[in-house]
Amino acid sequence: MNDPRLFVDEMLEGIVVAHPGQLISVAGDLRCIVRGGDKTAGKVGIATGGGSGHLPLFLGYIGKGMLDGCAVGGVFQSPSADQMLEVTRAIDSGAGVLYIYGNYGGDIMNFDMAAELADMEGIKVEQVVAGEDVASAPKGEEGKRRGVAGIFFVYKIAGALAGEGASLAAVKKVAEKVSAGVRTMGVALSPCIVPEVGRPSFQLGENEMEIGMGIHGEPGIHRGPLQTADEIVTQITGRLLEDLPFRKGDEVAILLNGLGATPKEELYILGRKLHRILKEKQITVFHTYVGEFATSMEMAGASISLLRLDDELRRLLAQPADTPFFTQFQL
Repeated sequence: MNDPRLFVDEMLEGIVVAHPGQLISVAGDLRCIVRGGDKTAGKVGIATGGGSGHLPLFLGYIGKGMLDGCAVGGVFQSPSADQMLEVTRAIDSGAGVLYIYGNYGGDIMNFDMAAELADMEGIKVEQVVAGEDVASAPKGEEGKRRGVAGIFFVYKIAGALAGEGASLAAVKKVAEKVSAGVRTMGVALSPCIVPEVGRPSFQLGENEMEIGMGIHGEPGIHRGPLQTADEIVTQITGRLLEDLPFRKGDEVAILLNGLGATPKEELYILGRKLHRILKEKQITVFHTYVGEFATSMEMAGASISLLRLDDELRRLLAQPADTPFFTQFQL
């Protein structure tokens, strides 16, 4: 780093210059990022936003087949309502805008305010608040759950439908459907450091882990000695399968997500056991995504997300996408 106070803006400047034409800033603000190129008339715009420190969340998914814009906050801080409004103005093409973002108090407050301001300007805005972290609230209280890596599936599927010219109501409906059908749980092996704070946000012993810790260091559901990969996957998958619940004959998509400092090799070791468990449960895997999709600075750890598919969700998930941090050919 240079100056910790400039961490976010210098990072954003670097991303924009690395992806010319794909990402552009608007309103003279590096924290308001939208998709480059001409807008498609009559297409629903999809916007997101949230704190920095989670790359490729959130702005890494701006591009063809996914998002149209993103407002970026400080590390683990919400963007402002004014920044979200600038993004909304920039991506509206007459069909309205859908906000998709995680279930965090600051984001909800600022996105609500931005939606009200946009409505005053004649821009129709709908919102879907994603929250699928099983560890953050018990079954029956899903509305209190945090949004974590599973929001990737909401972006991907809603973005695909919007690209087909669907209405705002239809895009919102499918985004809600995805949100209702995805479940995530993670494990943390180390803390992370917020640059402006300069010290770890929490403490974990050298041979400790915490099941269910949030991507900002929120408390999980169990802290104890470090377990093997197979033991961790067995514990997490059991909770995920029970929660929806997932049943024999279901078809799912898998997201194996690294939290910032976990090698892909270790993610594939987790995935090996996960596939074995699902096969035993007679649950079919349509596609597996492996990599860093929602990180927490340099935190070591991983999360597992399962999305239950139907014909509509499978078709839309399979559509191509092209963004600076994620590219998919037709599955």
